[in-house]
Amino acid sequence: MKNIKYVFAGFLLVLTVVWLMADSLLPEPLTYFSFRSVFIQYSGVIAMGVMSLVMILALRPTWLEPHLRGLDKMYRLHKWLGITALVIGTLHWWWARGTKWMVGWGWLERPERGPRPEETLGAVEAAFRSQRGLAESIGEWAFYAAVVLIVLALLKRIPYRFFAKTHRFIAPAYLLLAFHSVVLMEFDYWSRPVGWLMALLLAGGCLAAVYSIAGRIGASRRVTGTIRELTWYPNLKVLETLAVLDDHWPGHRAGQFAFVTADPHEGPHPFTIASSWNPDDRQIVFISKDLGDYTARLPEELEQGKAIQVEGPYGCFDFRDDRPHQVWVGAGIGITPFIARMKELATHPGEKPVDLFHVTADVDEQALYKLKTDAAAAGVRLHLIISGRDGRLDAGKIREAVPQWNEASFWFCGPAPFGQQLRQALVAEGHSADHFHQELFQMR
Repeated sequence: MKNIKYVFAGFLLVLTVVWLMADSLLPEPLTYFSFRSVFIQYSGVIAMGVMSLVMILALRPTWLEPHLRGLDKMYRLHKWLGITALVIGTLHWWWARGTKWMVGWGWLERPERGPRPEETLGAVEAAFRSQRGLAESIGEWAFYAAVVLIVLALLKRIPYRFFAKTHRFIAPAYLLLAFHSVVLMEFDYWSRPVGWLMALLLAGGCLAAVYSIAGRIGASRRVTGTIRELTWYPNLKVLETLAVLDDHWPGHRAGQFAFVTADPHEGPHPFTIASSWNPDDRQIVFISKDLGDYTARLPEELEQGKAIQVEGPYGCFDFRDDRPHQVWVGAGIGITPFIARMKELATHPGEKPVDLFHVTADVDEQALYKLKTDAAAAGVRLHLIISGRDGRLDAGKIREAVPQWNEASFWFCGPAPFGQQLRQALVAEGHSADHFHQELFQMR
């Protein structure tokens, strides 16, 4: 989390600094309308700079994952930037459009314009000025569309299927907003660092938008597979899917995830991989829990022999650190990455002692037997916490069960609020926040 906070704040700071190198928020003389002019330029640079980075992150660039600690963190940054673009874009729109309304309502009086000095414009600047009216109209309507699409993406009650389909329209809206920005940004900015940076960001954003419209995001990382085995655990409402992938799958590390498409009309959904990788059998396992509209339908929709498409692998929740001990906490379906790691340790034993705390409200004897068998084969010490019987797991119970807790790294996968509470409690007792790793498995 710390990395993406630094990137978020640093990016806004860089955009602000390069803009201040070209202009000022304190024009002379300082009036409502003089401030409006510079603020529209500043807010436009911030909103489109942020939106451009949103589009670039939507490409799922794997080269960024090690720096931002995984695609899950990149999507969290993507969300923060989208909210920022919505807020700053709304302020930009209000100062541009709202001022005209307030003048029309008689709330503001526009200052009289004196005679304009004669200007000799270059061909490019003249061409830009000739398109200002069109750019304003296009930008306004594209902004309305972008607001609706971003709000739909932020509303968790909107089904993922509908969200995925509507979210694609952000790409064409972005291209229209890019045209609006290129035409209406102060022409002098293009010869300054702010213009150079915006040119780079807009080019990257437009390229990403074209990739999105063409359906090419993640295309190079897609492989086909066939479902070989399905296991349903009714007490847990959990489905275990074993598939065999084609020869193009590069392999994966325990703790990574992939986007799986079983129905082209539904589109890809992210699932954590629950198996280690063996190139000889090319098998991969996904575990899904009935948590919503799509996952509830999977037991009926999936069948042996069905073809699927898998894109990945993604993620840096890979258990690599320099601590002498590890503590894993898997809550509910959050046990999945730890199952994969135990499968891996069973064939390639590690040197670190590991304590696994599995918190569950539901019990299925077959699933628990498999979990205990995996833990024994991997040499992992399993602590089973059944909430109805054992109460809530907290930092105190972990410290009591693991005397070496302060020397260990923590790996958490489960409900985000639970992970945050656990992290805060451990840090309050002296544990280093840098050694608490949490999977932020939320794609919106």
